[in-house]
Amino acid sequence: MITSKTNDLIKYIKSLSLKKNRDESGDFIVEGIKMVNEVVLSDYKIKKILICEELLGESFDARNNEVEFVSKVVFEYISDTKTPQGIMAVVSKKETSKVVLGENIFALDNVQDPGNLGTIIRTLDCAGINTLLLSKGCADEYNTKVIRSTMGAIFRVNILSDLELKEELEKLKEDGYNLVVTSLEGATSLFEHKFSGKNVIVIGNESNGVSKEIQEIANVRIKIPMVGQTESLNAGVAASLMAYEVLRTNSMDAH
Repeated sequence: MITSKTNDLIKYIKSLSLKKNRDESGDFIVEGIKMVNEVVLSDYKIKKILICEELLGESFDARNNEVEFVSKVVFEYISDTKTPQGIMAVVSKKETSKVVLGENIFALDNVQDPGNLGTIIRTLDCAGINTLLLSKGCADEYNTKVIRSTMGAIFRVNILSDLELKEELEKLKEDGYNLVVTSLEGATSLFEHKFSGKNVIVIGNESNGVSKEIQEIANVRIKIPMVGQTESLNAGVAASLMAYEVLRTNSMDAH
């Protein structure tokens, strides 16, 4: 059992709280019973599972993954939560070069709030959309707050991040995708637009929306109807409405 905060493994895990260390190492942390169960059942590579038996209070099937036991003091030191459940995993990021793009893709243009990003990933999984593009400037998908708020969906949605988004979108247009952006000006109502063919749907920054340079190359601008006094929707809500309209359209076409 590891009882020292200065243990090399513990120091390494603690370092993964910083994005630059996650980027350099290619590793990230998953914490909590549900989330560790989700990653164990996924195709992600687990390097180590850490368990504090005093906090966990139940047995856990690690499925042949390597387990390290740690003291309560040490686990609370490396935990990112106020009331830790006593289990976490060190996981390697997935190789993204082999991602097969779906018929419908979502892209986020500088969405910076971790809660919004987590909500969007979770919603896309629920709506059956398996690919998400993140521009440079978006929140880090391996931020522990993002991971927790996805409720495991992060292990089922293919995420390509740190992209020069305009360049990627132009390539997708050349490959036959319709570029659909949310917009407040000169836009078609979401209620009137019918999603068909291959689409890449762009959700913009919480304050500024989709950037002008991406608006200019869009095939379609969509406005989500708002009848109250509020000027705009939360980015997570906007993405959810768009994703479920895609699902609704596809379901109607299937029948």
